[in-house]
Amino acid sequence: MEFGLTQEQEMIVETTRAFVENELYPHEAKVERTGHLDMDLVREIQQKAIAAGLYAANIPEEFGGAGLDTPTWLLYEKELGRANYALHWTCVARPSNILCAGTAEQRTRYLEPCVAGEKWDCLAMTEPGAGSDLRGMKATAKQDGTDWVLNGTKHFISHADIADFTIAFMATGEEDTPRGPKKLITAFFVDKGTPGYAVRDGYRNVSHRGYTNAVLEFDNCRVPAENVLGEVHKGFEVANTWLGATRLQVGATCLGRADRAFQHSVEWAATREQFGQPIGKFQGVSFKLADMAMEMKAAELMILEAGWKFDRGEASDADMAMAKLKATEMLAMVADEAIQIHGGMGLMAELPLERIWRDARIERIWEGTSEIQRHIISRSLLRPFGA
Repeated sequence: MEFGLTQEQEMIVETTRAFVENELYPHEAKVERTGHLDMDLVREIQQKAIAAGLYAANIPEEFGGAGLDTPTWLLYEKELGRANYALHWTCVARPSNILCAGTAEQRTRYLEPCVAGEKWDCLAMTEPGAGSDLRGMKATAKQDGTDWVLNGTKHFISHADIADFTIAFMATGEEDTPRGPKKLITAFFVDKGTPGYAVRDGYRNVSHRGYTNAVLEFDNCRVPAENVLGEVHKGFEVANTWLGATRLQVGATCLGRADRAFQHSVEWAATREQFGQPIGKFQGVSFKLADMAMEMKAAELMILEAGWKFDRGEASDADMAMAKLKATEMLAMVADEAIQIHGGMGLMAELPLERIWRDARIERIWEGTSEIQRHIISRSLLRPFGA
């Protein structure tokens, strides 16, 4: 296995990091302070990202994207992860890969405008009573002639307020299994402005300020049959096929955030003096740095290995779960230790550390909680023994 970066990968890392530092860092303080993204600014930075070739890098070339292999894409995501999440997601957007699963007409209508920066998408799965247990969703879609009628509520739906359409996952029936009835799920495209579809303000979040969430309400919302994404009753299958690497994306952004906190910590430990010497000379600080560096390296290797295996078709659910779990819990540790090394200054808004610390908390919840990841890992270990 080759551990070194190719020349192309080094160029992508350098280009993305420079873009983040020059175009995103200057606006972080205002977004953190106001919790708001100015859309004129978004469009301005978005055009620069498109010109730099950084937009829609996750989408295959055949659909207009950069077509990066998964390890390279994760290196790119790591660099984006250094900045405020709202800025890097909205201004340097990555349309959902699941859009590639659409028909030719659906790709023309939904994917192509997203790749061009003309539209934004959002995914609606989570409900007030169905988070980790998505099979417990109560929102339904029932066929009526050639249409489907959607009813129910979704919440925690990221950036739905700016999205031009949503991909809504709805229960469309049940099937009997040896473990009892199981709901069948279907995915639907629902355009903003469709009668019966409403986007309500979501909740105030301590993490990722400026990156909004919303409540979606479907009240006899009627969509045509051609708005089904994939096959009827096969919503989870299309999601598992096309959203498989999203947990690695979460882990990769954690790597970038951790590295930013770590670099601040090393510099502070080398220059901040107490008792007549740099605090880095005290083992209470230097050992923290050693542990941070070790955990960061381990997480990065796990993320990149899982990405490498993903492209070869060899990544298991446990590989993805281990990588996401390690990276998110590593970030929590690094962020906390970075603040401890800085003392009171670490909690001040003049440094990005308190933001990184706040933002780290949500990473162990979305895209599968740490408990869900441990369940996936332990299940893979015990199943061969029939347990």
